[in-house]
Amino acid sequence: MNKGEHTRNAILEAALAQASAAGFESLTIGSLAERCGLSKSGLFAHFGSREDLQVAAVGLAAERFAEAVFVPALSQPRGLPRLRALFDNWLEWTVRSGLAHGCPMQAAAVEFDDKPGPMHDAVVGHYTRLEQSMARAVELAIGEGHLRADLDVGQIVFDLLGIVFAYYHQKRLMHRDTAAAHARAAFARLIAAASPTP
Repeated sequence: MNKGEHTRNAILEAALAQASAAGFESLTIGSLAERCGLSKSGLFAHFGSREDLQVAAVGLAAERFAEAVFVPALSQPRGLPRLRALFDNWLEWTVRSGLAHGCPMQAAAVEFDDKPGPMHDAVVGHYTRLEQSMARAVELAIGEGHLRADLDVGQIVFDLLGIVFAYYHQKRLMHRDTAAAHARAAFARLIAAASPTP
């Protein structure tokens, strides 16, 4: 990695930490230049605009998410063991990634849900890929006979997203220590209802 790539990566790391704490709208060329000890022109050499910086930071967040959630789960047997690993990793990914202030992708979804443009498209792209990957994991569990063949895969993915979003709401906003236990209980009920009848 050359010096320019190293500097760009350091800027993105700082941007991701700031976005986790204060949202992607908090990212400005000035604030990030100060945080990184660079001049504004020095930061502009790596990112031509605030929007370019925000989109790149979302890309890094998506990469970190995949590294923390999907990559470790692939070591589990396909089917329900892998789906369980994905769910557990998803609950813990911000802690494992050192993002003490919560999920930056969830923050971005709220910030840009009704703001058309490259940031909106980047966030939608992340969640579209996430839903597709979760659907594939559910389909594998069906194929292995761990879940019923007549399931509506889209509904299961919807329910999984709902559980995780409720977890982050309870954990981050409401500061409830019961959030993880409630999320895991909801997941267990979902799987039990989706499992083949003995």
